[in-house]
Amino acid sequence: MPKILVADKIAPAGIERLEQTPNVSFDVRHGLSPTELASAVGEYDGMLIRSAVKVTAEVLAKPGKLVAIARAGVGVDNVDLSAATAAGVLVMNTPDANTISTAEHTIAMILALHRRIPSAHAHVVSGQWTRSDYQGDQVAGKTLGIVGFGRIGRAVAQRALALEMKVICFDPFVTGTSSMDGAVTLVATLDDLLAQADCTTLHSALSDDTRGMLGKEQFARFKPGARLVNCARGGLIDELALADALNAGQLAGAALDVYAKEPPKDSPILSARNVVLTPHLAASTVEAQTQVSVDAVDALLAYLIRGEILSAVNVTGLPASLPPRGRAYVDLAARMGAILSPWCAGGVERITVTVFGDSLHELSGVLAWQAMVAIVGPHLDARINIVNAKEHANRRGITVEHASRNAQPGFPDALSVSVCSGGVDHEIEGVIFGDGKPRITAIDGYRMEIVPERTMVLIFNDDRPGVIGLVGHRFGDAGINIADMALSRRGQTALMLLKLDKPMPDDLREGLIATDPPINSLSSISLPPIPESPSTK
Repeated sequence: MPKILVADKIAPAGIERLEQTPNVSFDVRHGLSPTELASAVGEYDGMLIRSAVKVTAEVLAKPGKLVAIARAGVGVDNVDLSAATAAGVLVMNTPDANTISTAEHTIAMILALHRRIPSAHAHVVSGQWTRSDYQGDQVAGKTLGIVGFGRIGRAVAQRALALEMKVICFDPFVTGTSSMDGAVTLVATLDDLLAQADCTTLHSALSDDTRGMLGKEQFARFKPGARLVNCARGGLIDELALADALNAGQLAGAALDVYAKEPPKDSPILSARNVVLTPHLAASTVEAQTQVSVDAVDALLAYLIRGEILSAVNVTGLPASLPPRGRAYVDLAARMGAILSPWCAGGVERITVTVFGDSLHELSGVLAWQAMVAIVGPHLDARINIVNAKEHANRRGITVEHASRNAQPGFPDALSVSVCSGGVDHEIEGVIFGDGKPRITAIDGYRMEIVPERTMVLIFNDDRPGVIGLVGHRFGDAGINIADMALSRRGQTALMLLKLDKPMPDDLREGLIATDPPINSLSSISLPPIPESPSTK
């Protein structure tokens, strides 16, 4: 039964979700000191946090049972991701829950800036009524430049279009000339956007590449009379350069919800002209705060109960949400790696995963690391999973490669995993057919078709009469039923792949290995059963 630590305050709806989930226990323990948290985390399988709790390297020094942390919110600055990854602890956030609230706040800031609402409000409250001093600009017909065209940028574009604004966008990771059915024009560079936009709004992630993306040089390239809105991350802007541009009249105004340091006590932006400032409120709606808590709980439960990874921030290359067919291929990679693992007790030099088909291109890296975990994991006494697989590979000098190829015409997308151990190469091929079930289609060039599940035995033998009877007789004497069998021949040898109804006892294994020839080698693995009717559409 998974046990969860609720270490931070989350919305009641999140607690209710935990209460309604069978076979899950949880403890609500707010306000733990760093020492207390470090002592407690090892007792739990998962942990729920928001922004108040700091998950440091010291907290994760002895992770114990802990395998996952879910952050109710987008930012994970309060989690030491390197330490979590090294400990094999999955870290997830909730990137979609605040999309609408942030987009609405952005539009509110755009309107407040253009219509001078905050200063007009202060004017009336002070007892004055000089209407002509607060003439604004309508946004209809103006060009809105969106920097960053992810989920929030798209939501802002949708609302801006409804206000009859022209929308242009710059995002180095979005290709083409237009988006949203041609309603949004994509520009090639940030400078192109700044030269055209009457108002620019930022929705980029903060990274080493984007930190300080708007500085003195960029503000000089803004269209005369333009305005700036930032509801993303404060570090995207050089605040001193922005204040200078506002005070010099280079910009007509700026609206900020985020700052380089929060609260911005000493920021020059506080005394700049024509600013609208809010205290990081974009996601602060009842609906958003409820949704981030529910999404965090759902993500944590999905991983602890079903092994499904949602919105991971420390698993390289994993999409925020995998469709059923993608999850099926991740599971297949693990099963294929497990079949190869018995040949790797002497160490692994190289693992190569090749995907065939466009639908698997994005997943090739994840499939490679999943295969690596299944191949190497059984031979280690350390915790290894898809979170820290790369670190383990680097530490042990294992080369993990992945490549993409076109699928053969008329054939489904497929997967190949090869491993080099002790200078000897082994390869396995697999596919997910239309019925949603995985199949192994080849091992070391021996063609076959079998569903990889339960106890499986691989027997390489001399290709001569009587071997199948010998094997069948031995299993029959042991009272073990062979549920399925695949046979394949190459030259003078053959591969017999058996699926058993129950595990093979050691004396039966040893007896078969002793019959050499005709049995040349034997290995066995135990795999979880495949659900009867998985949906992978």
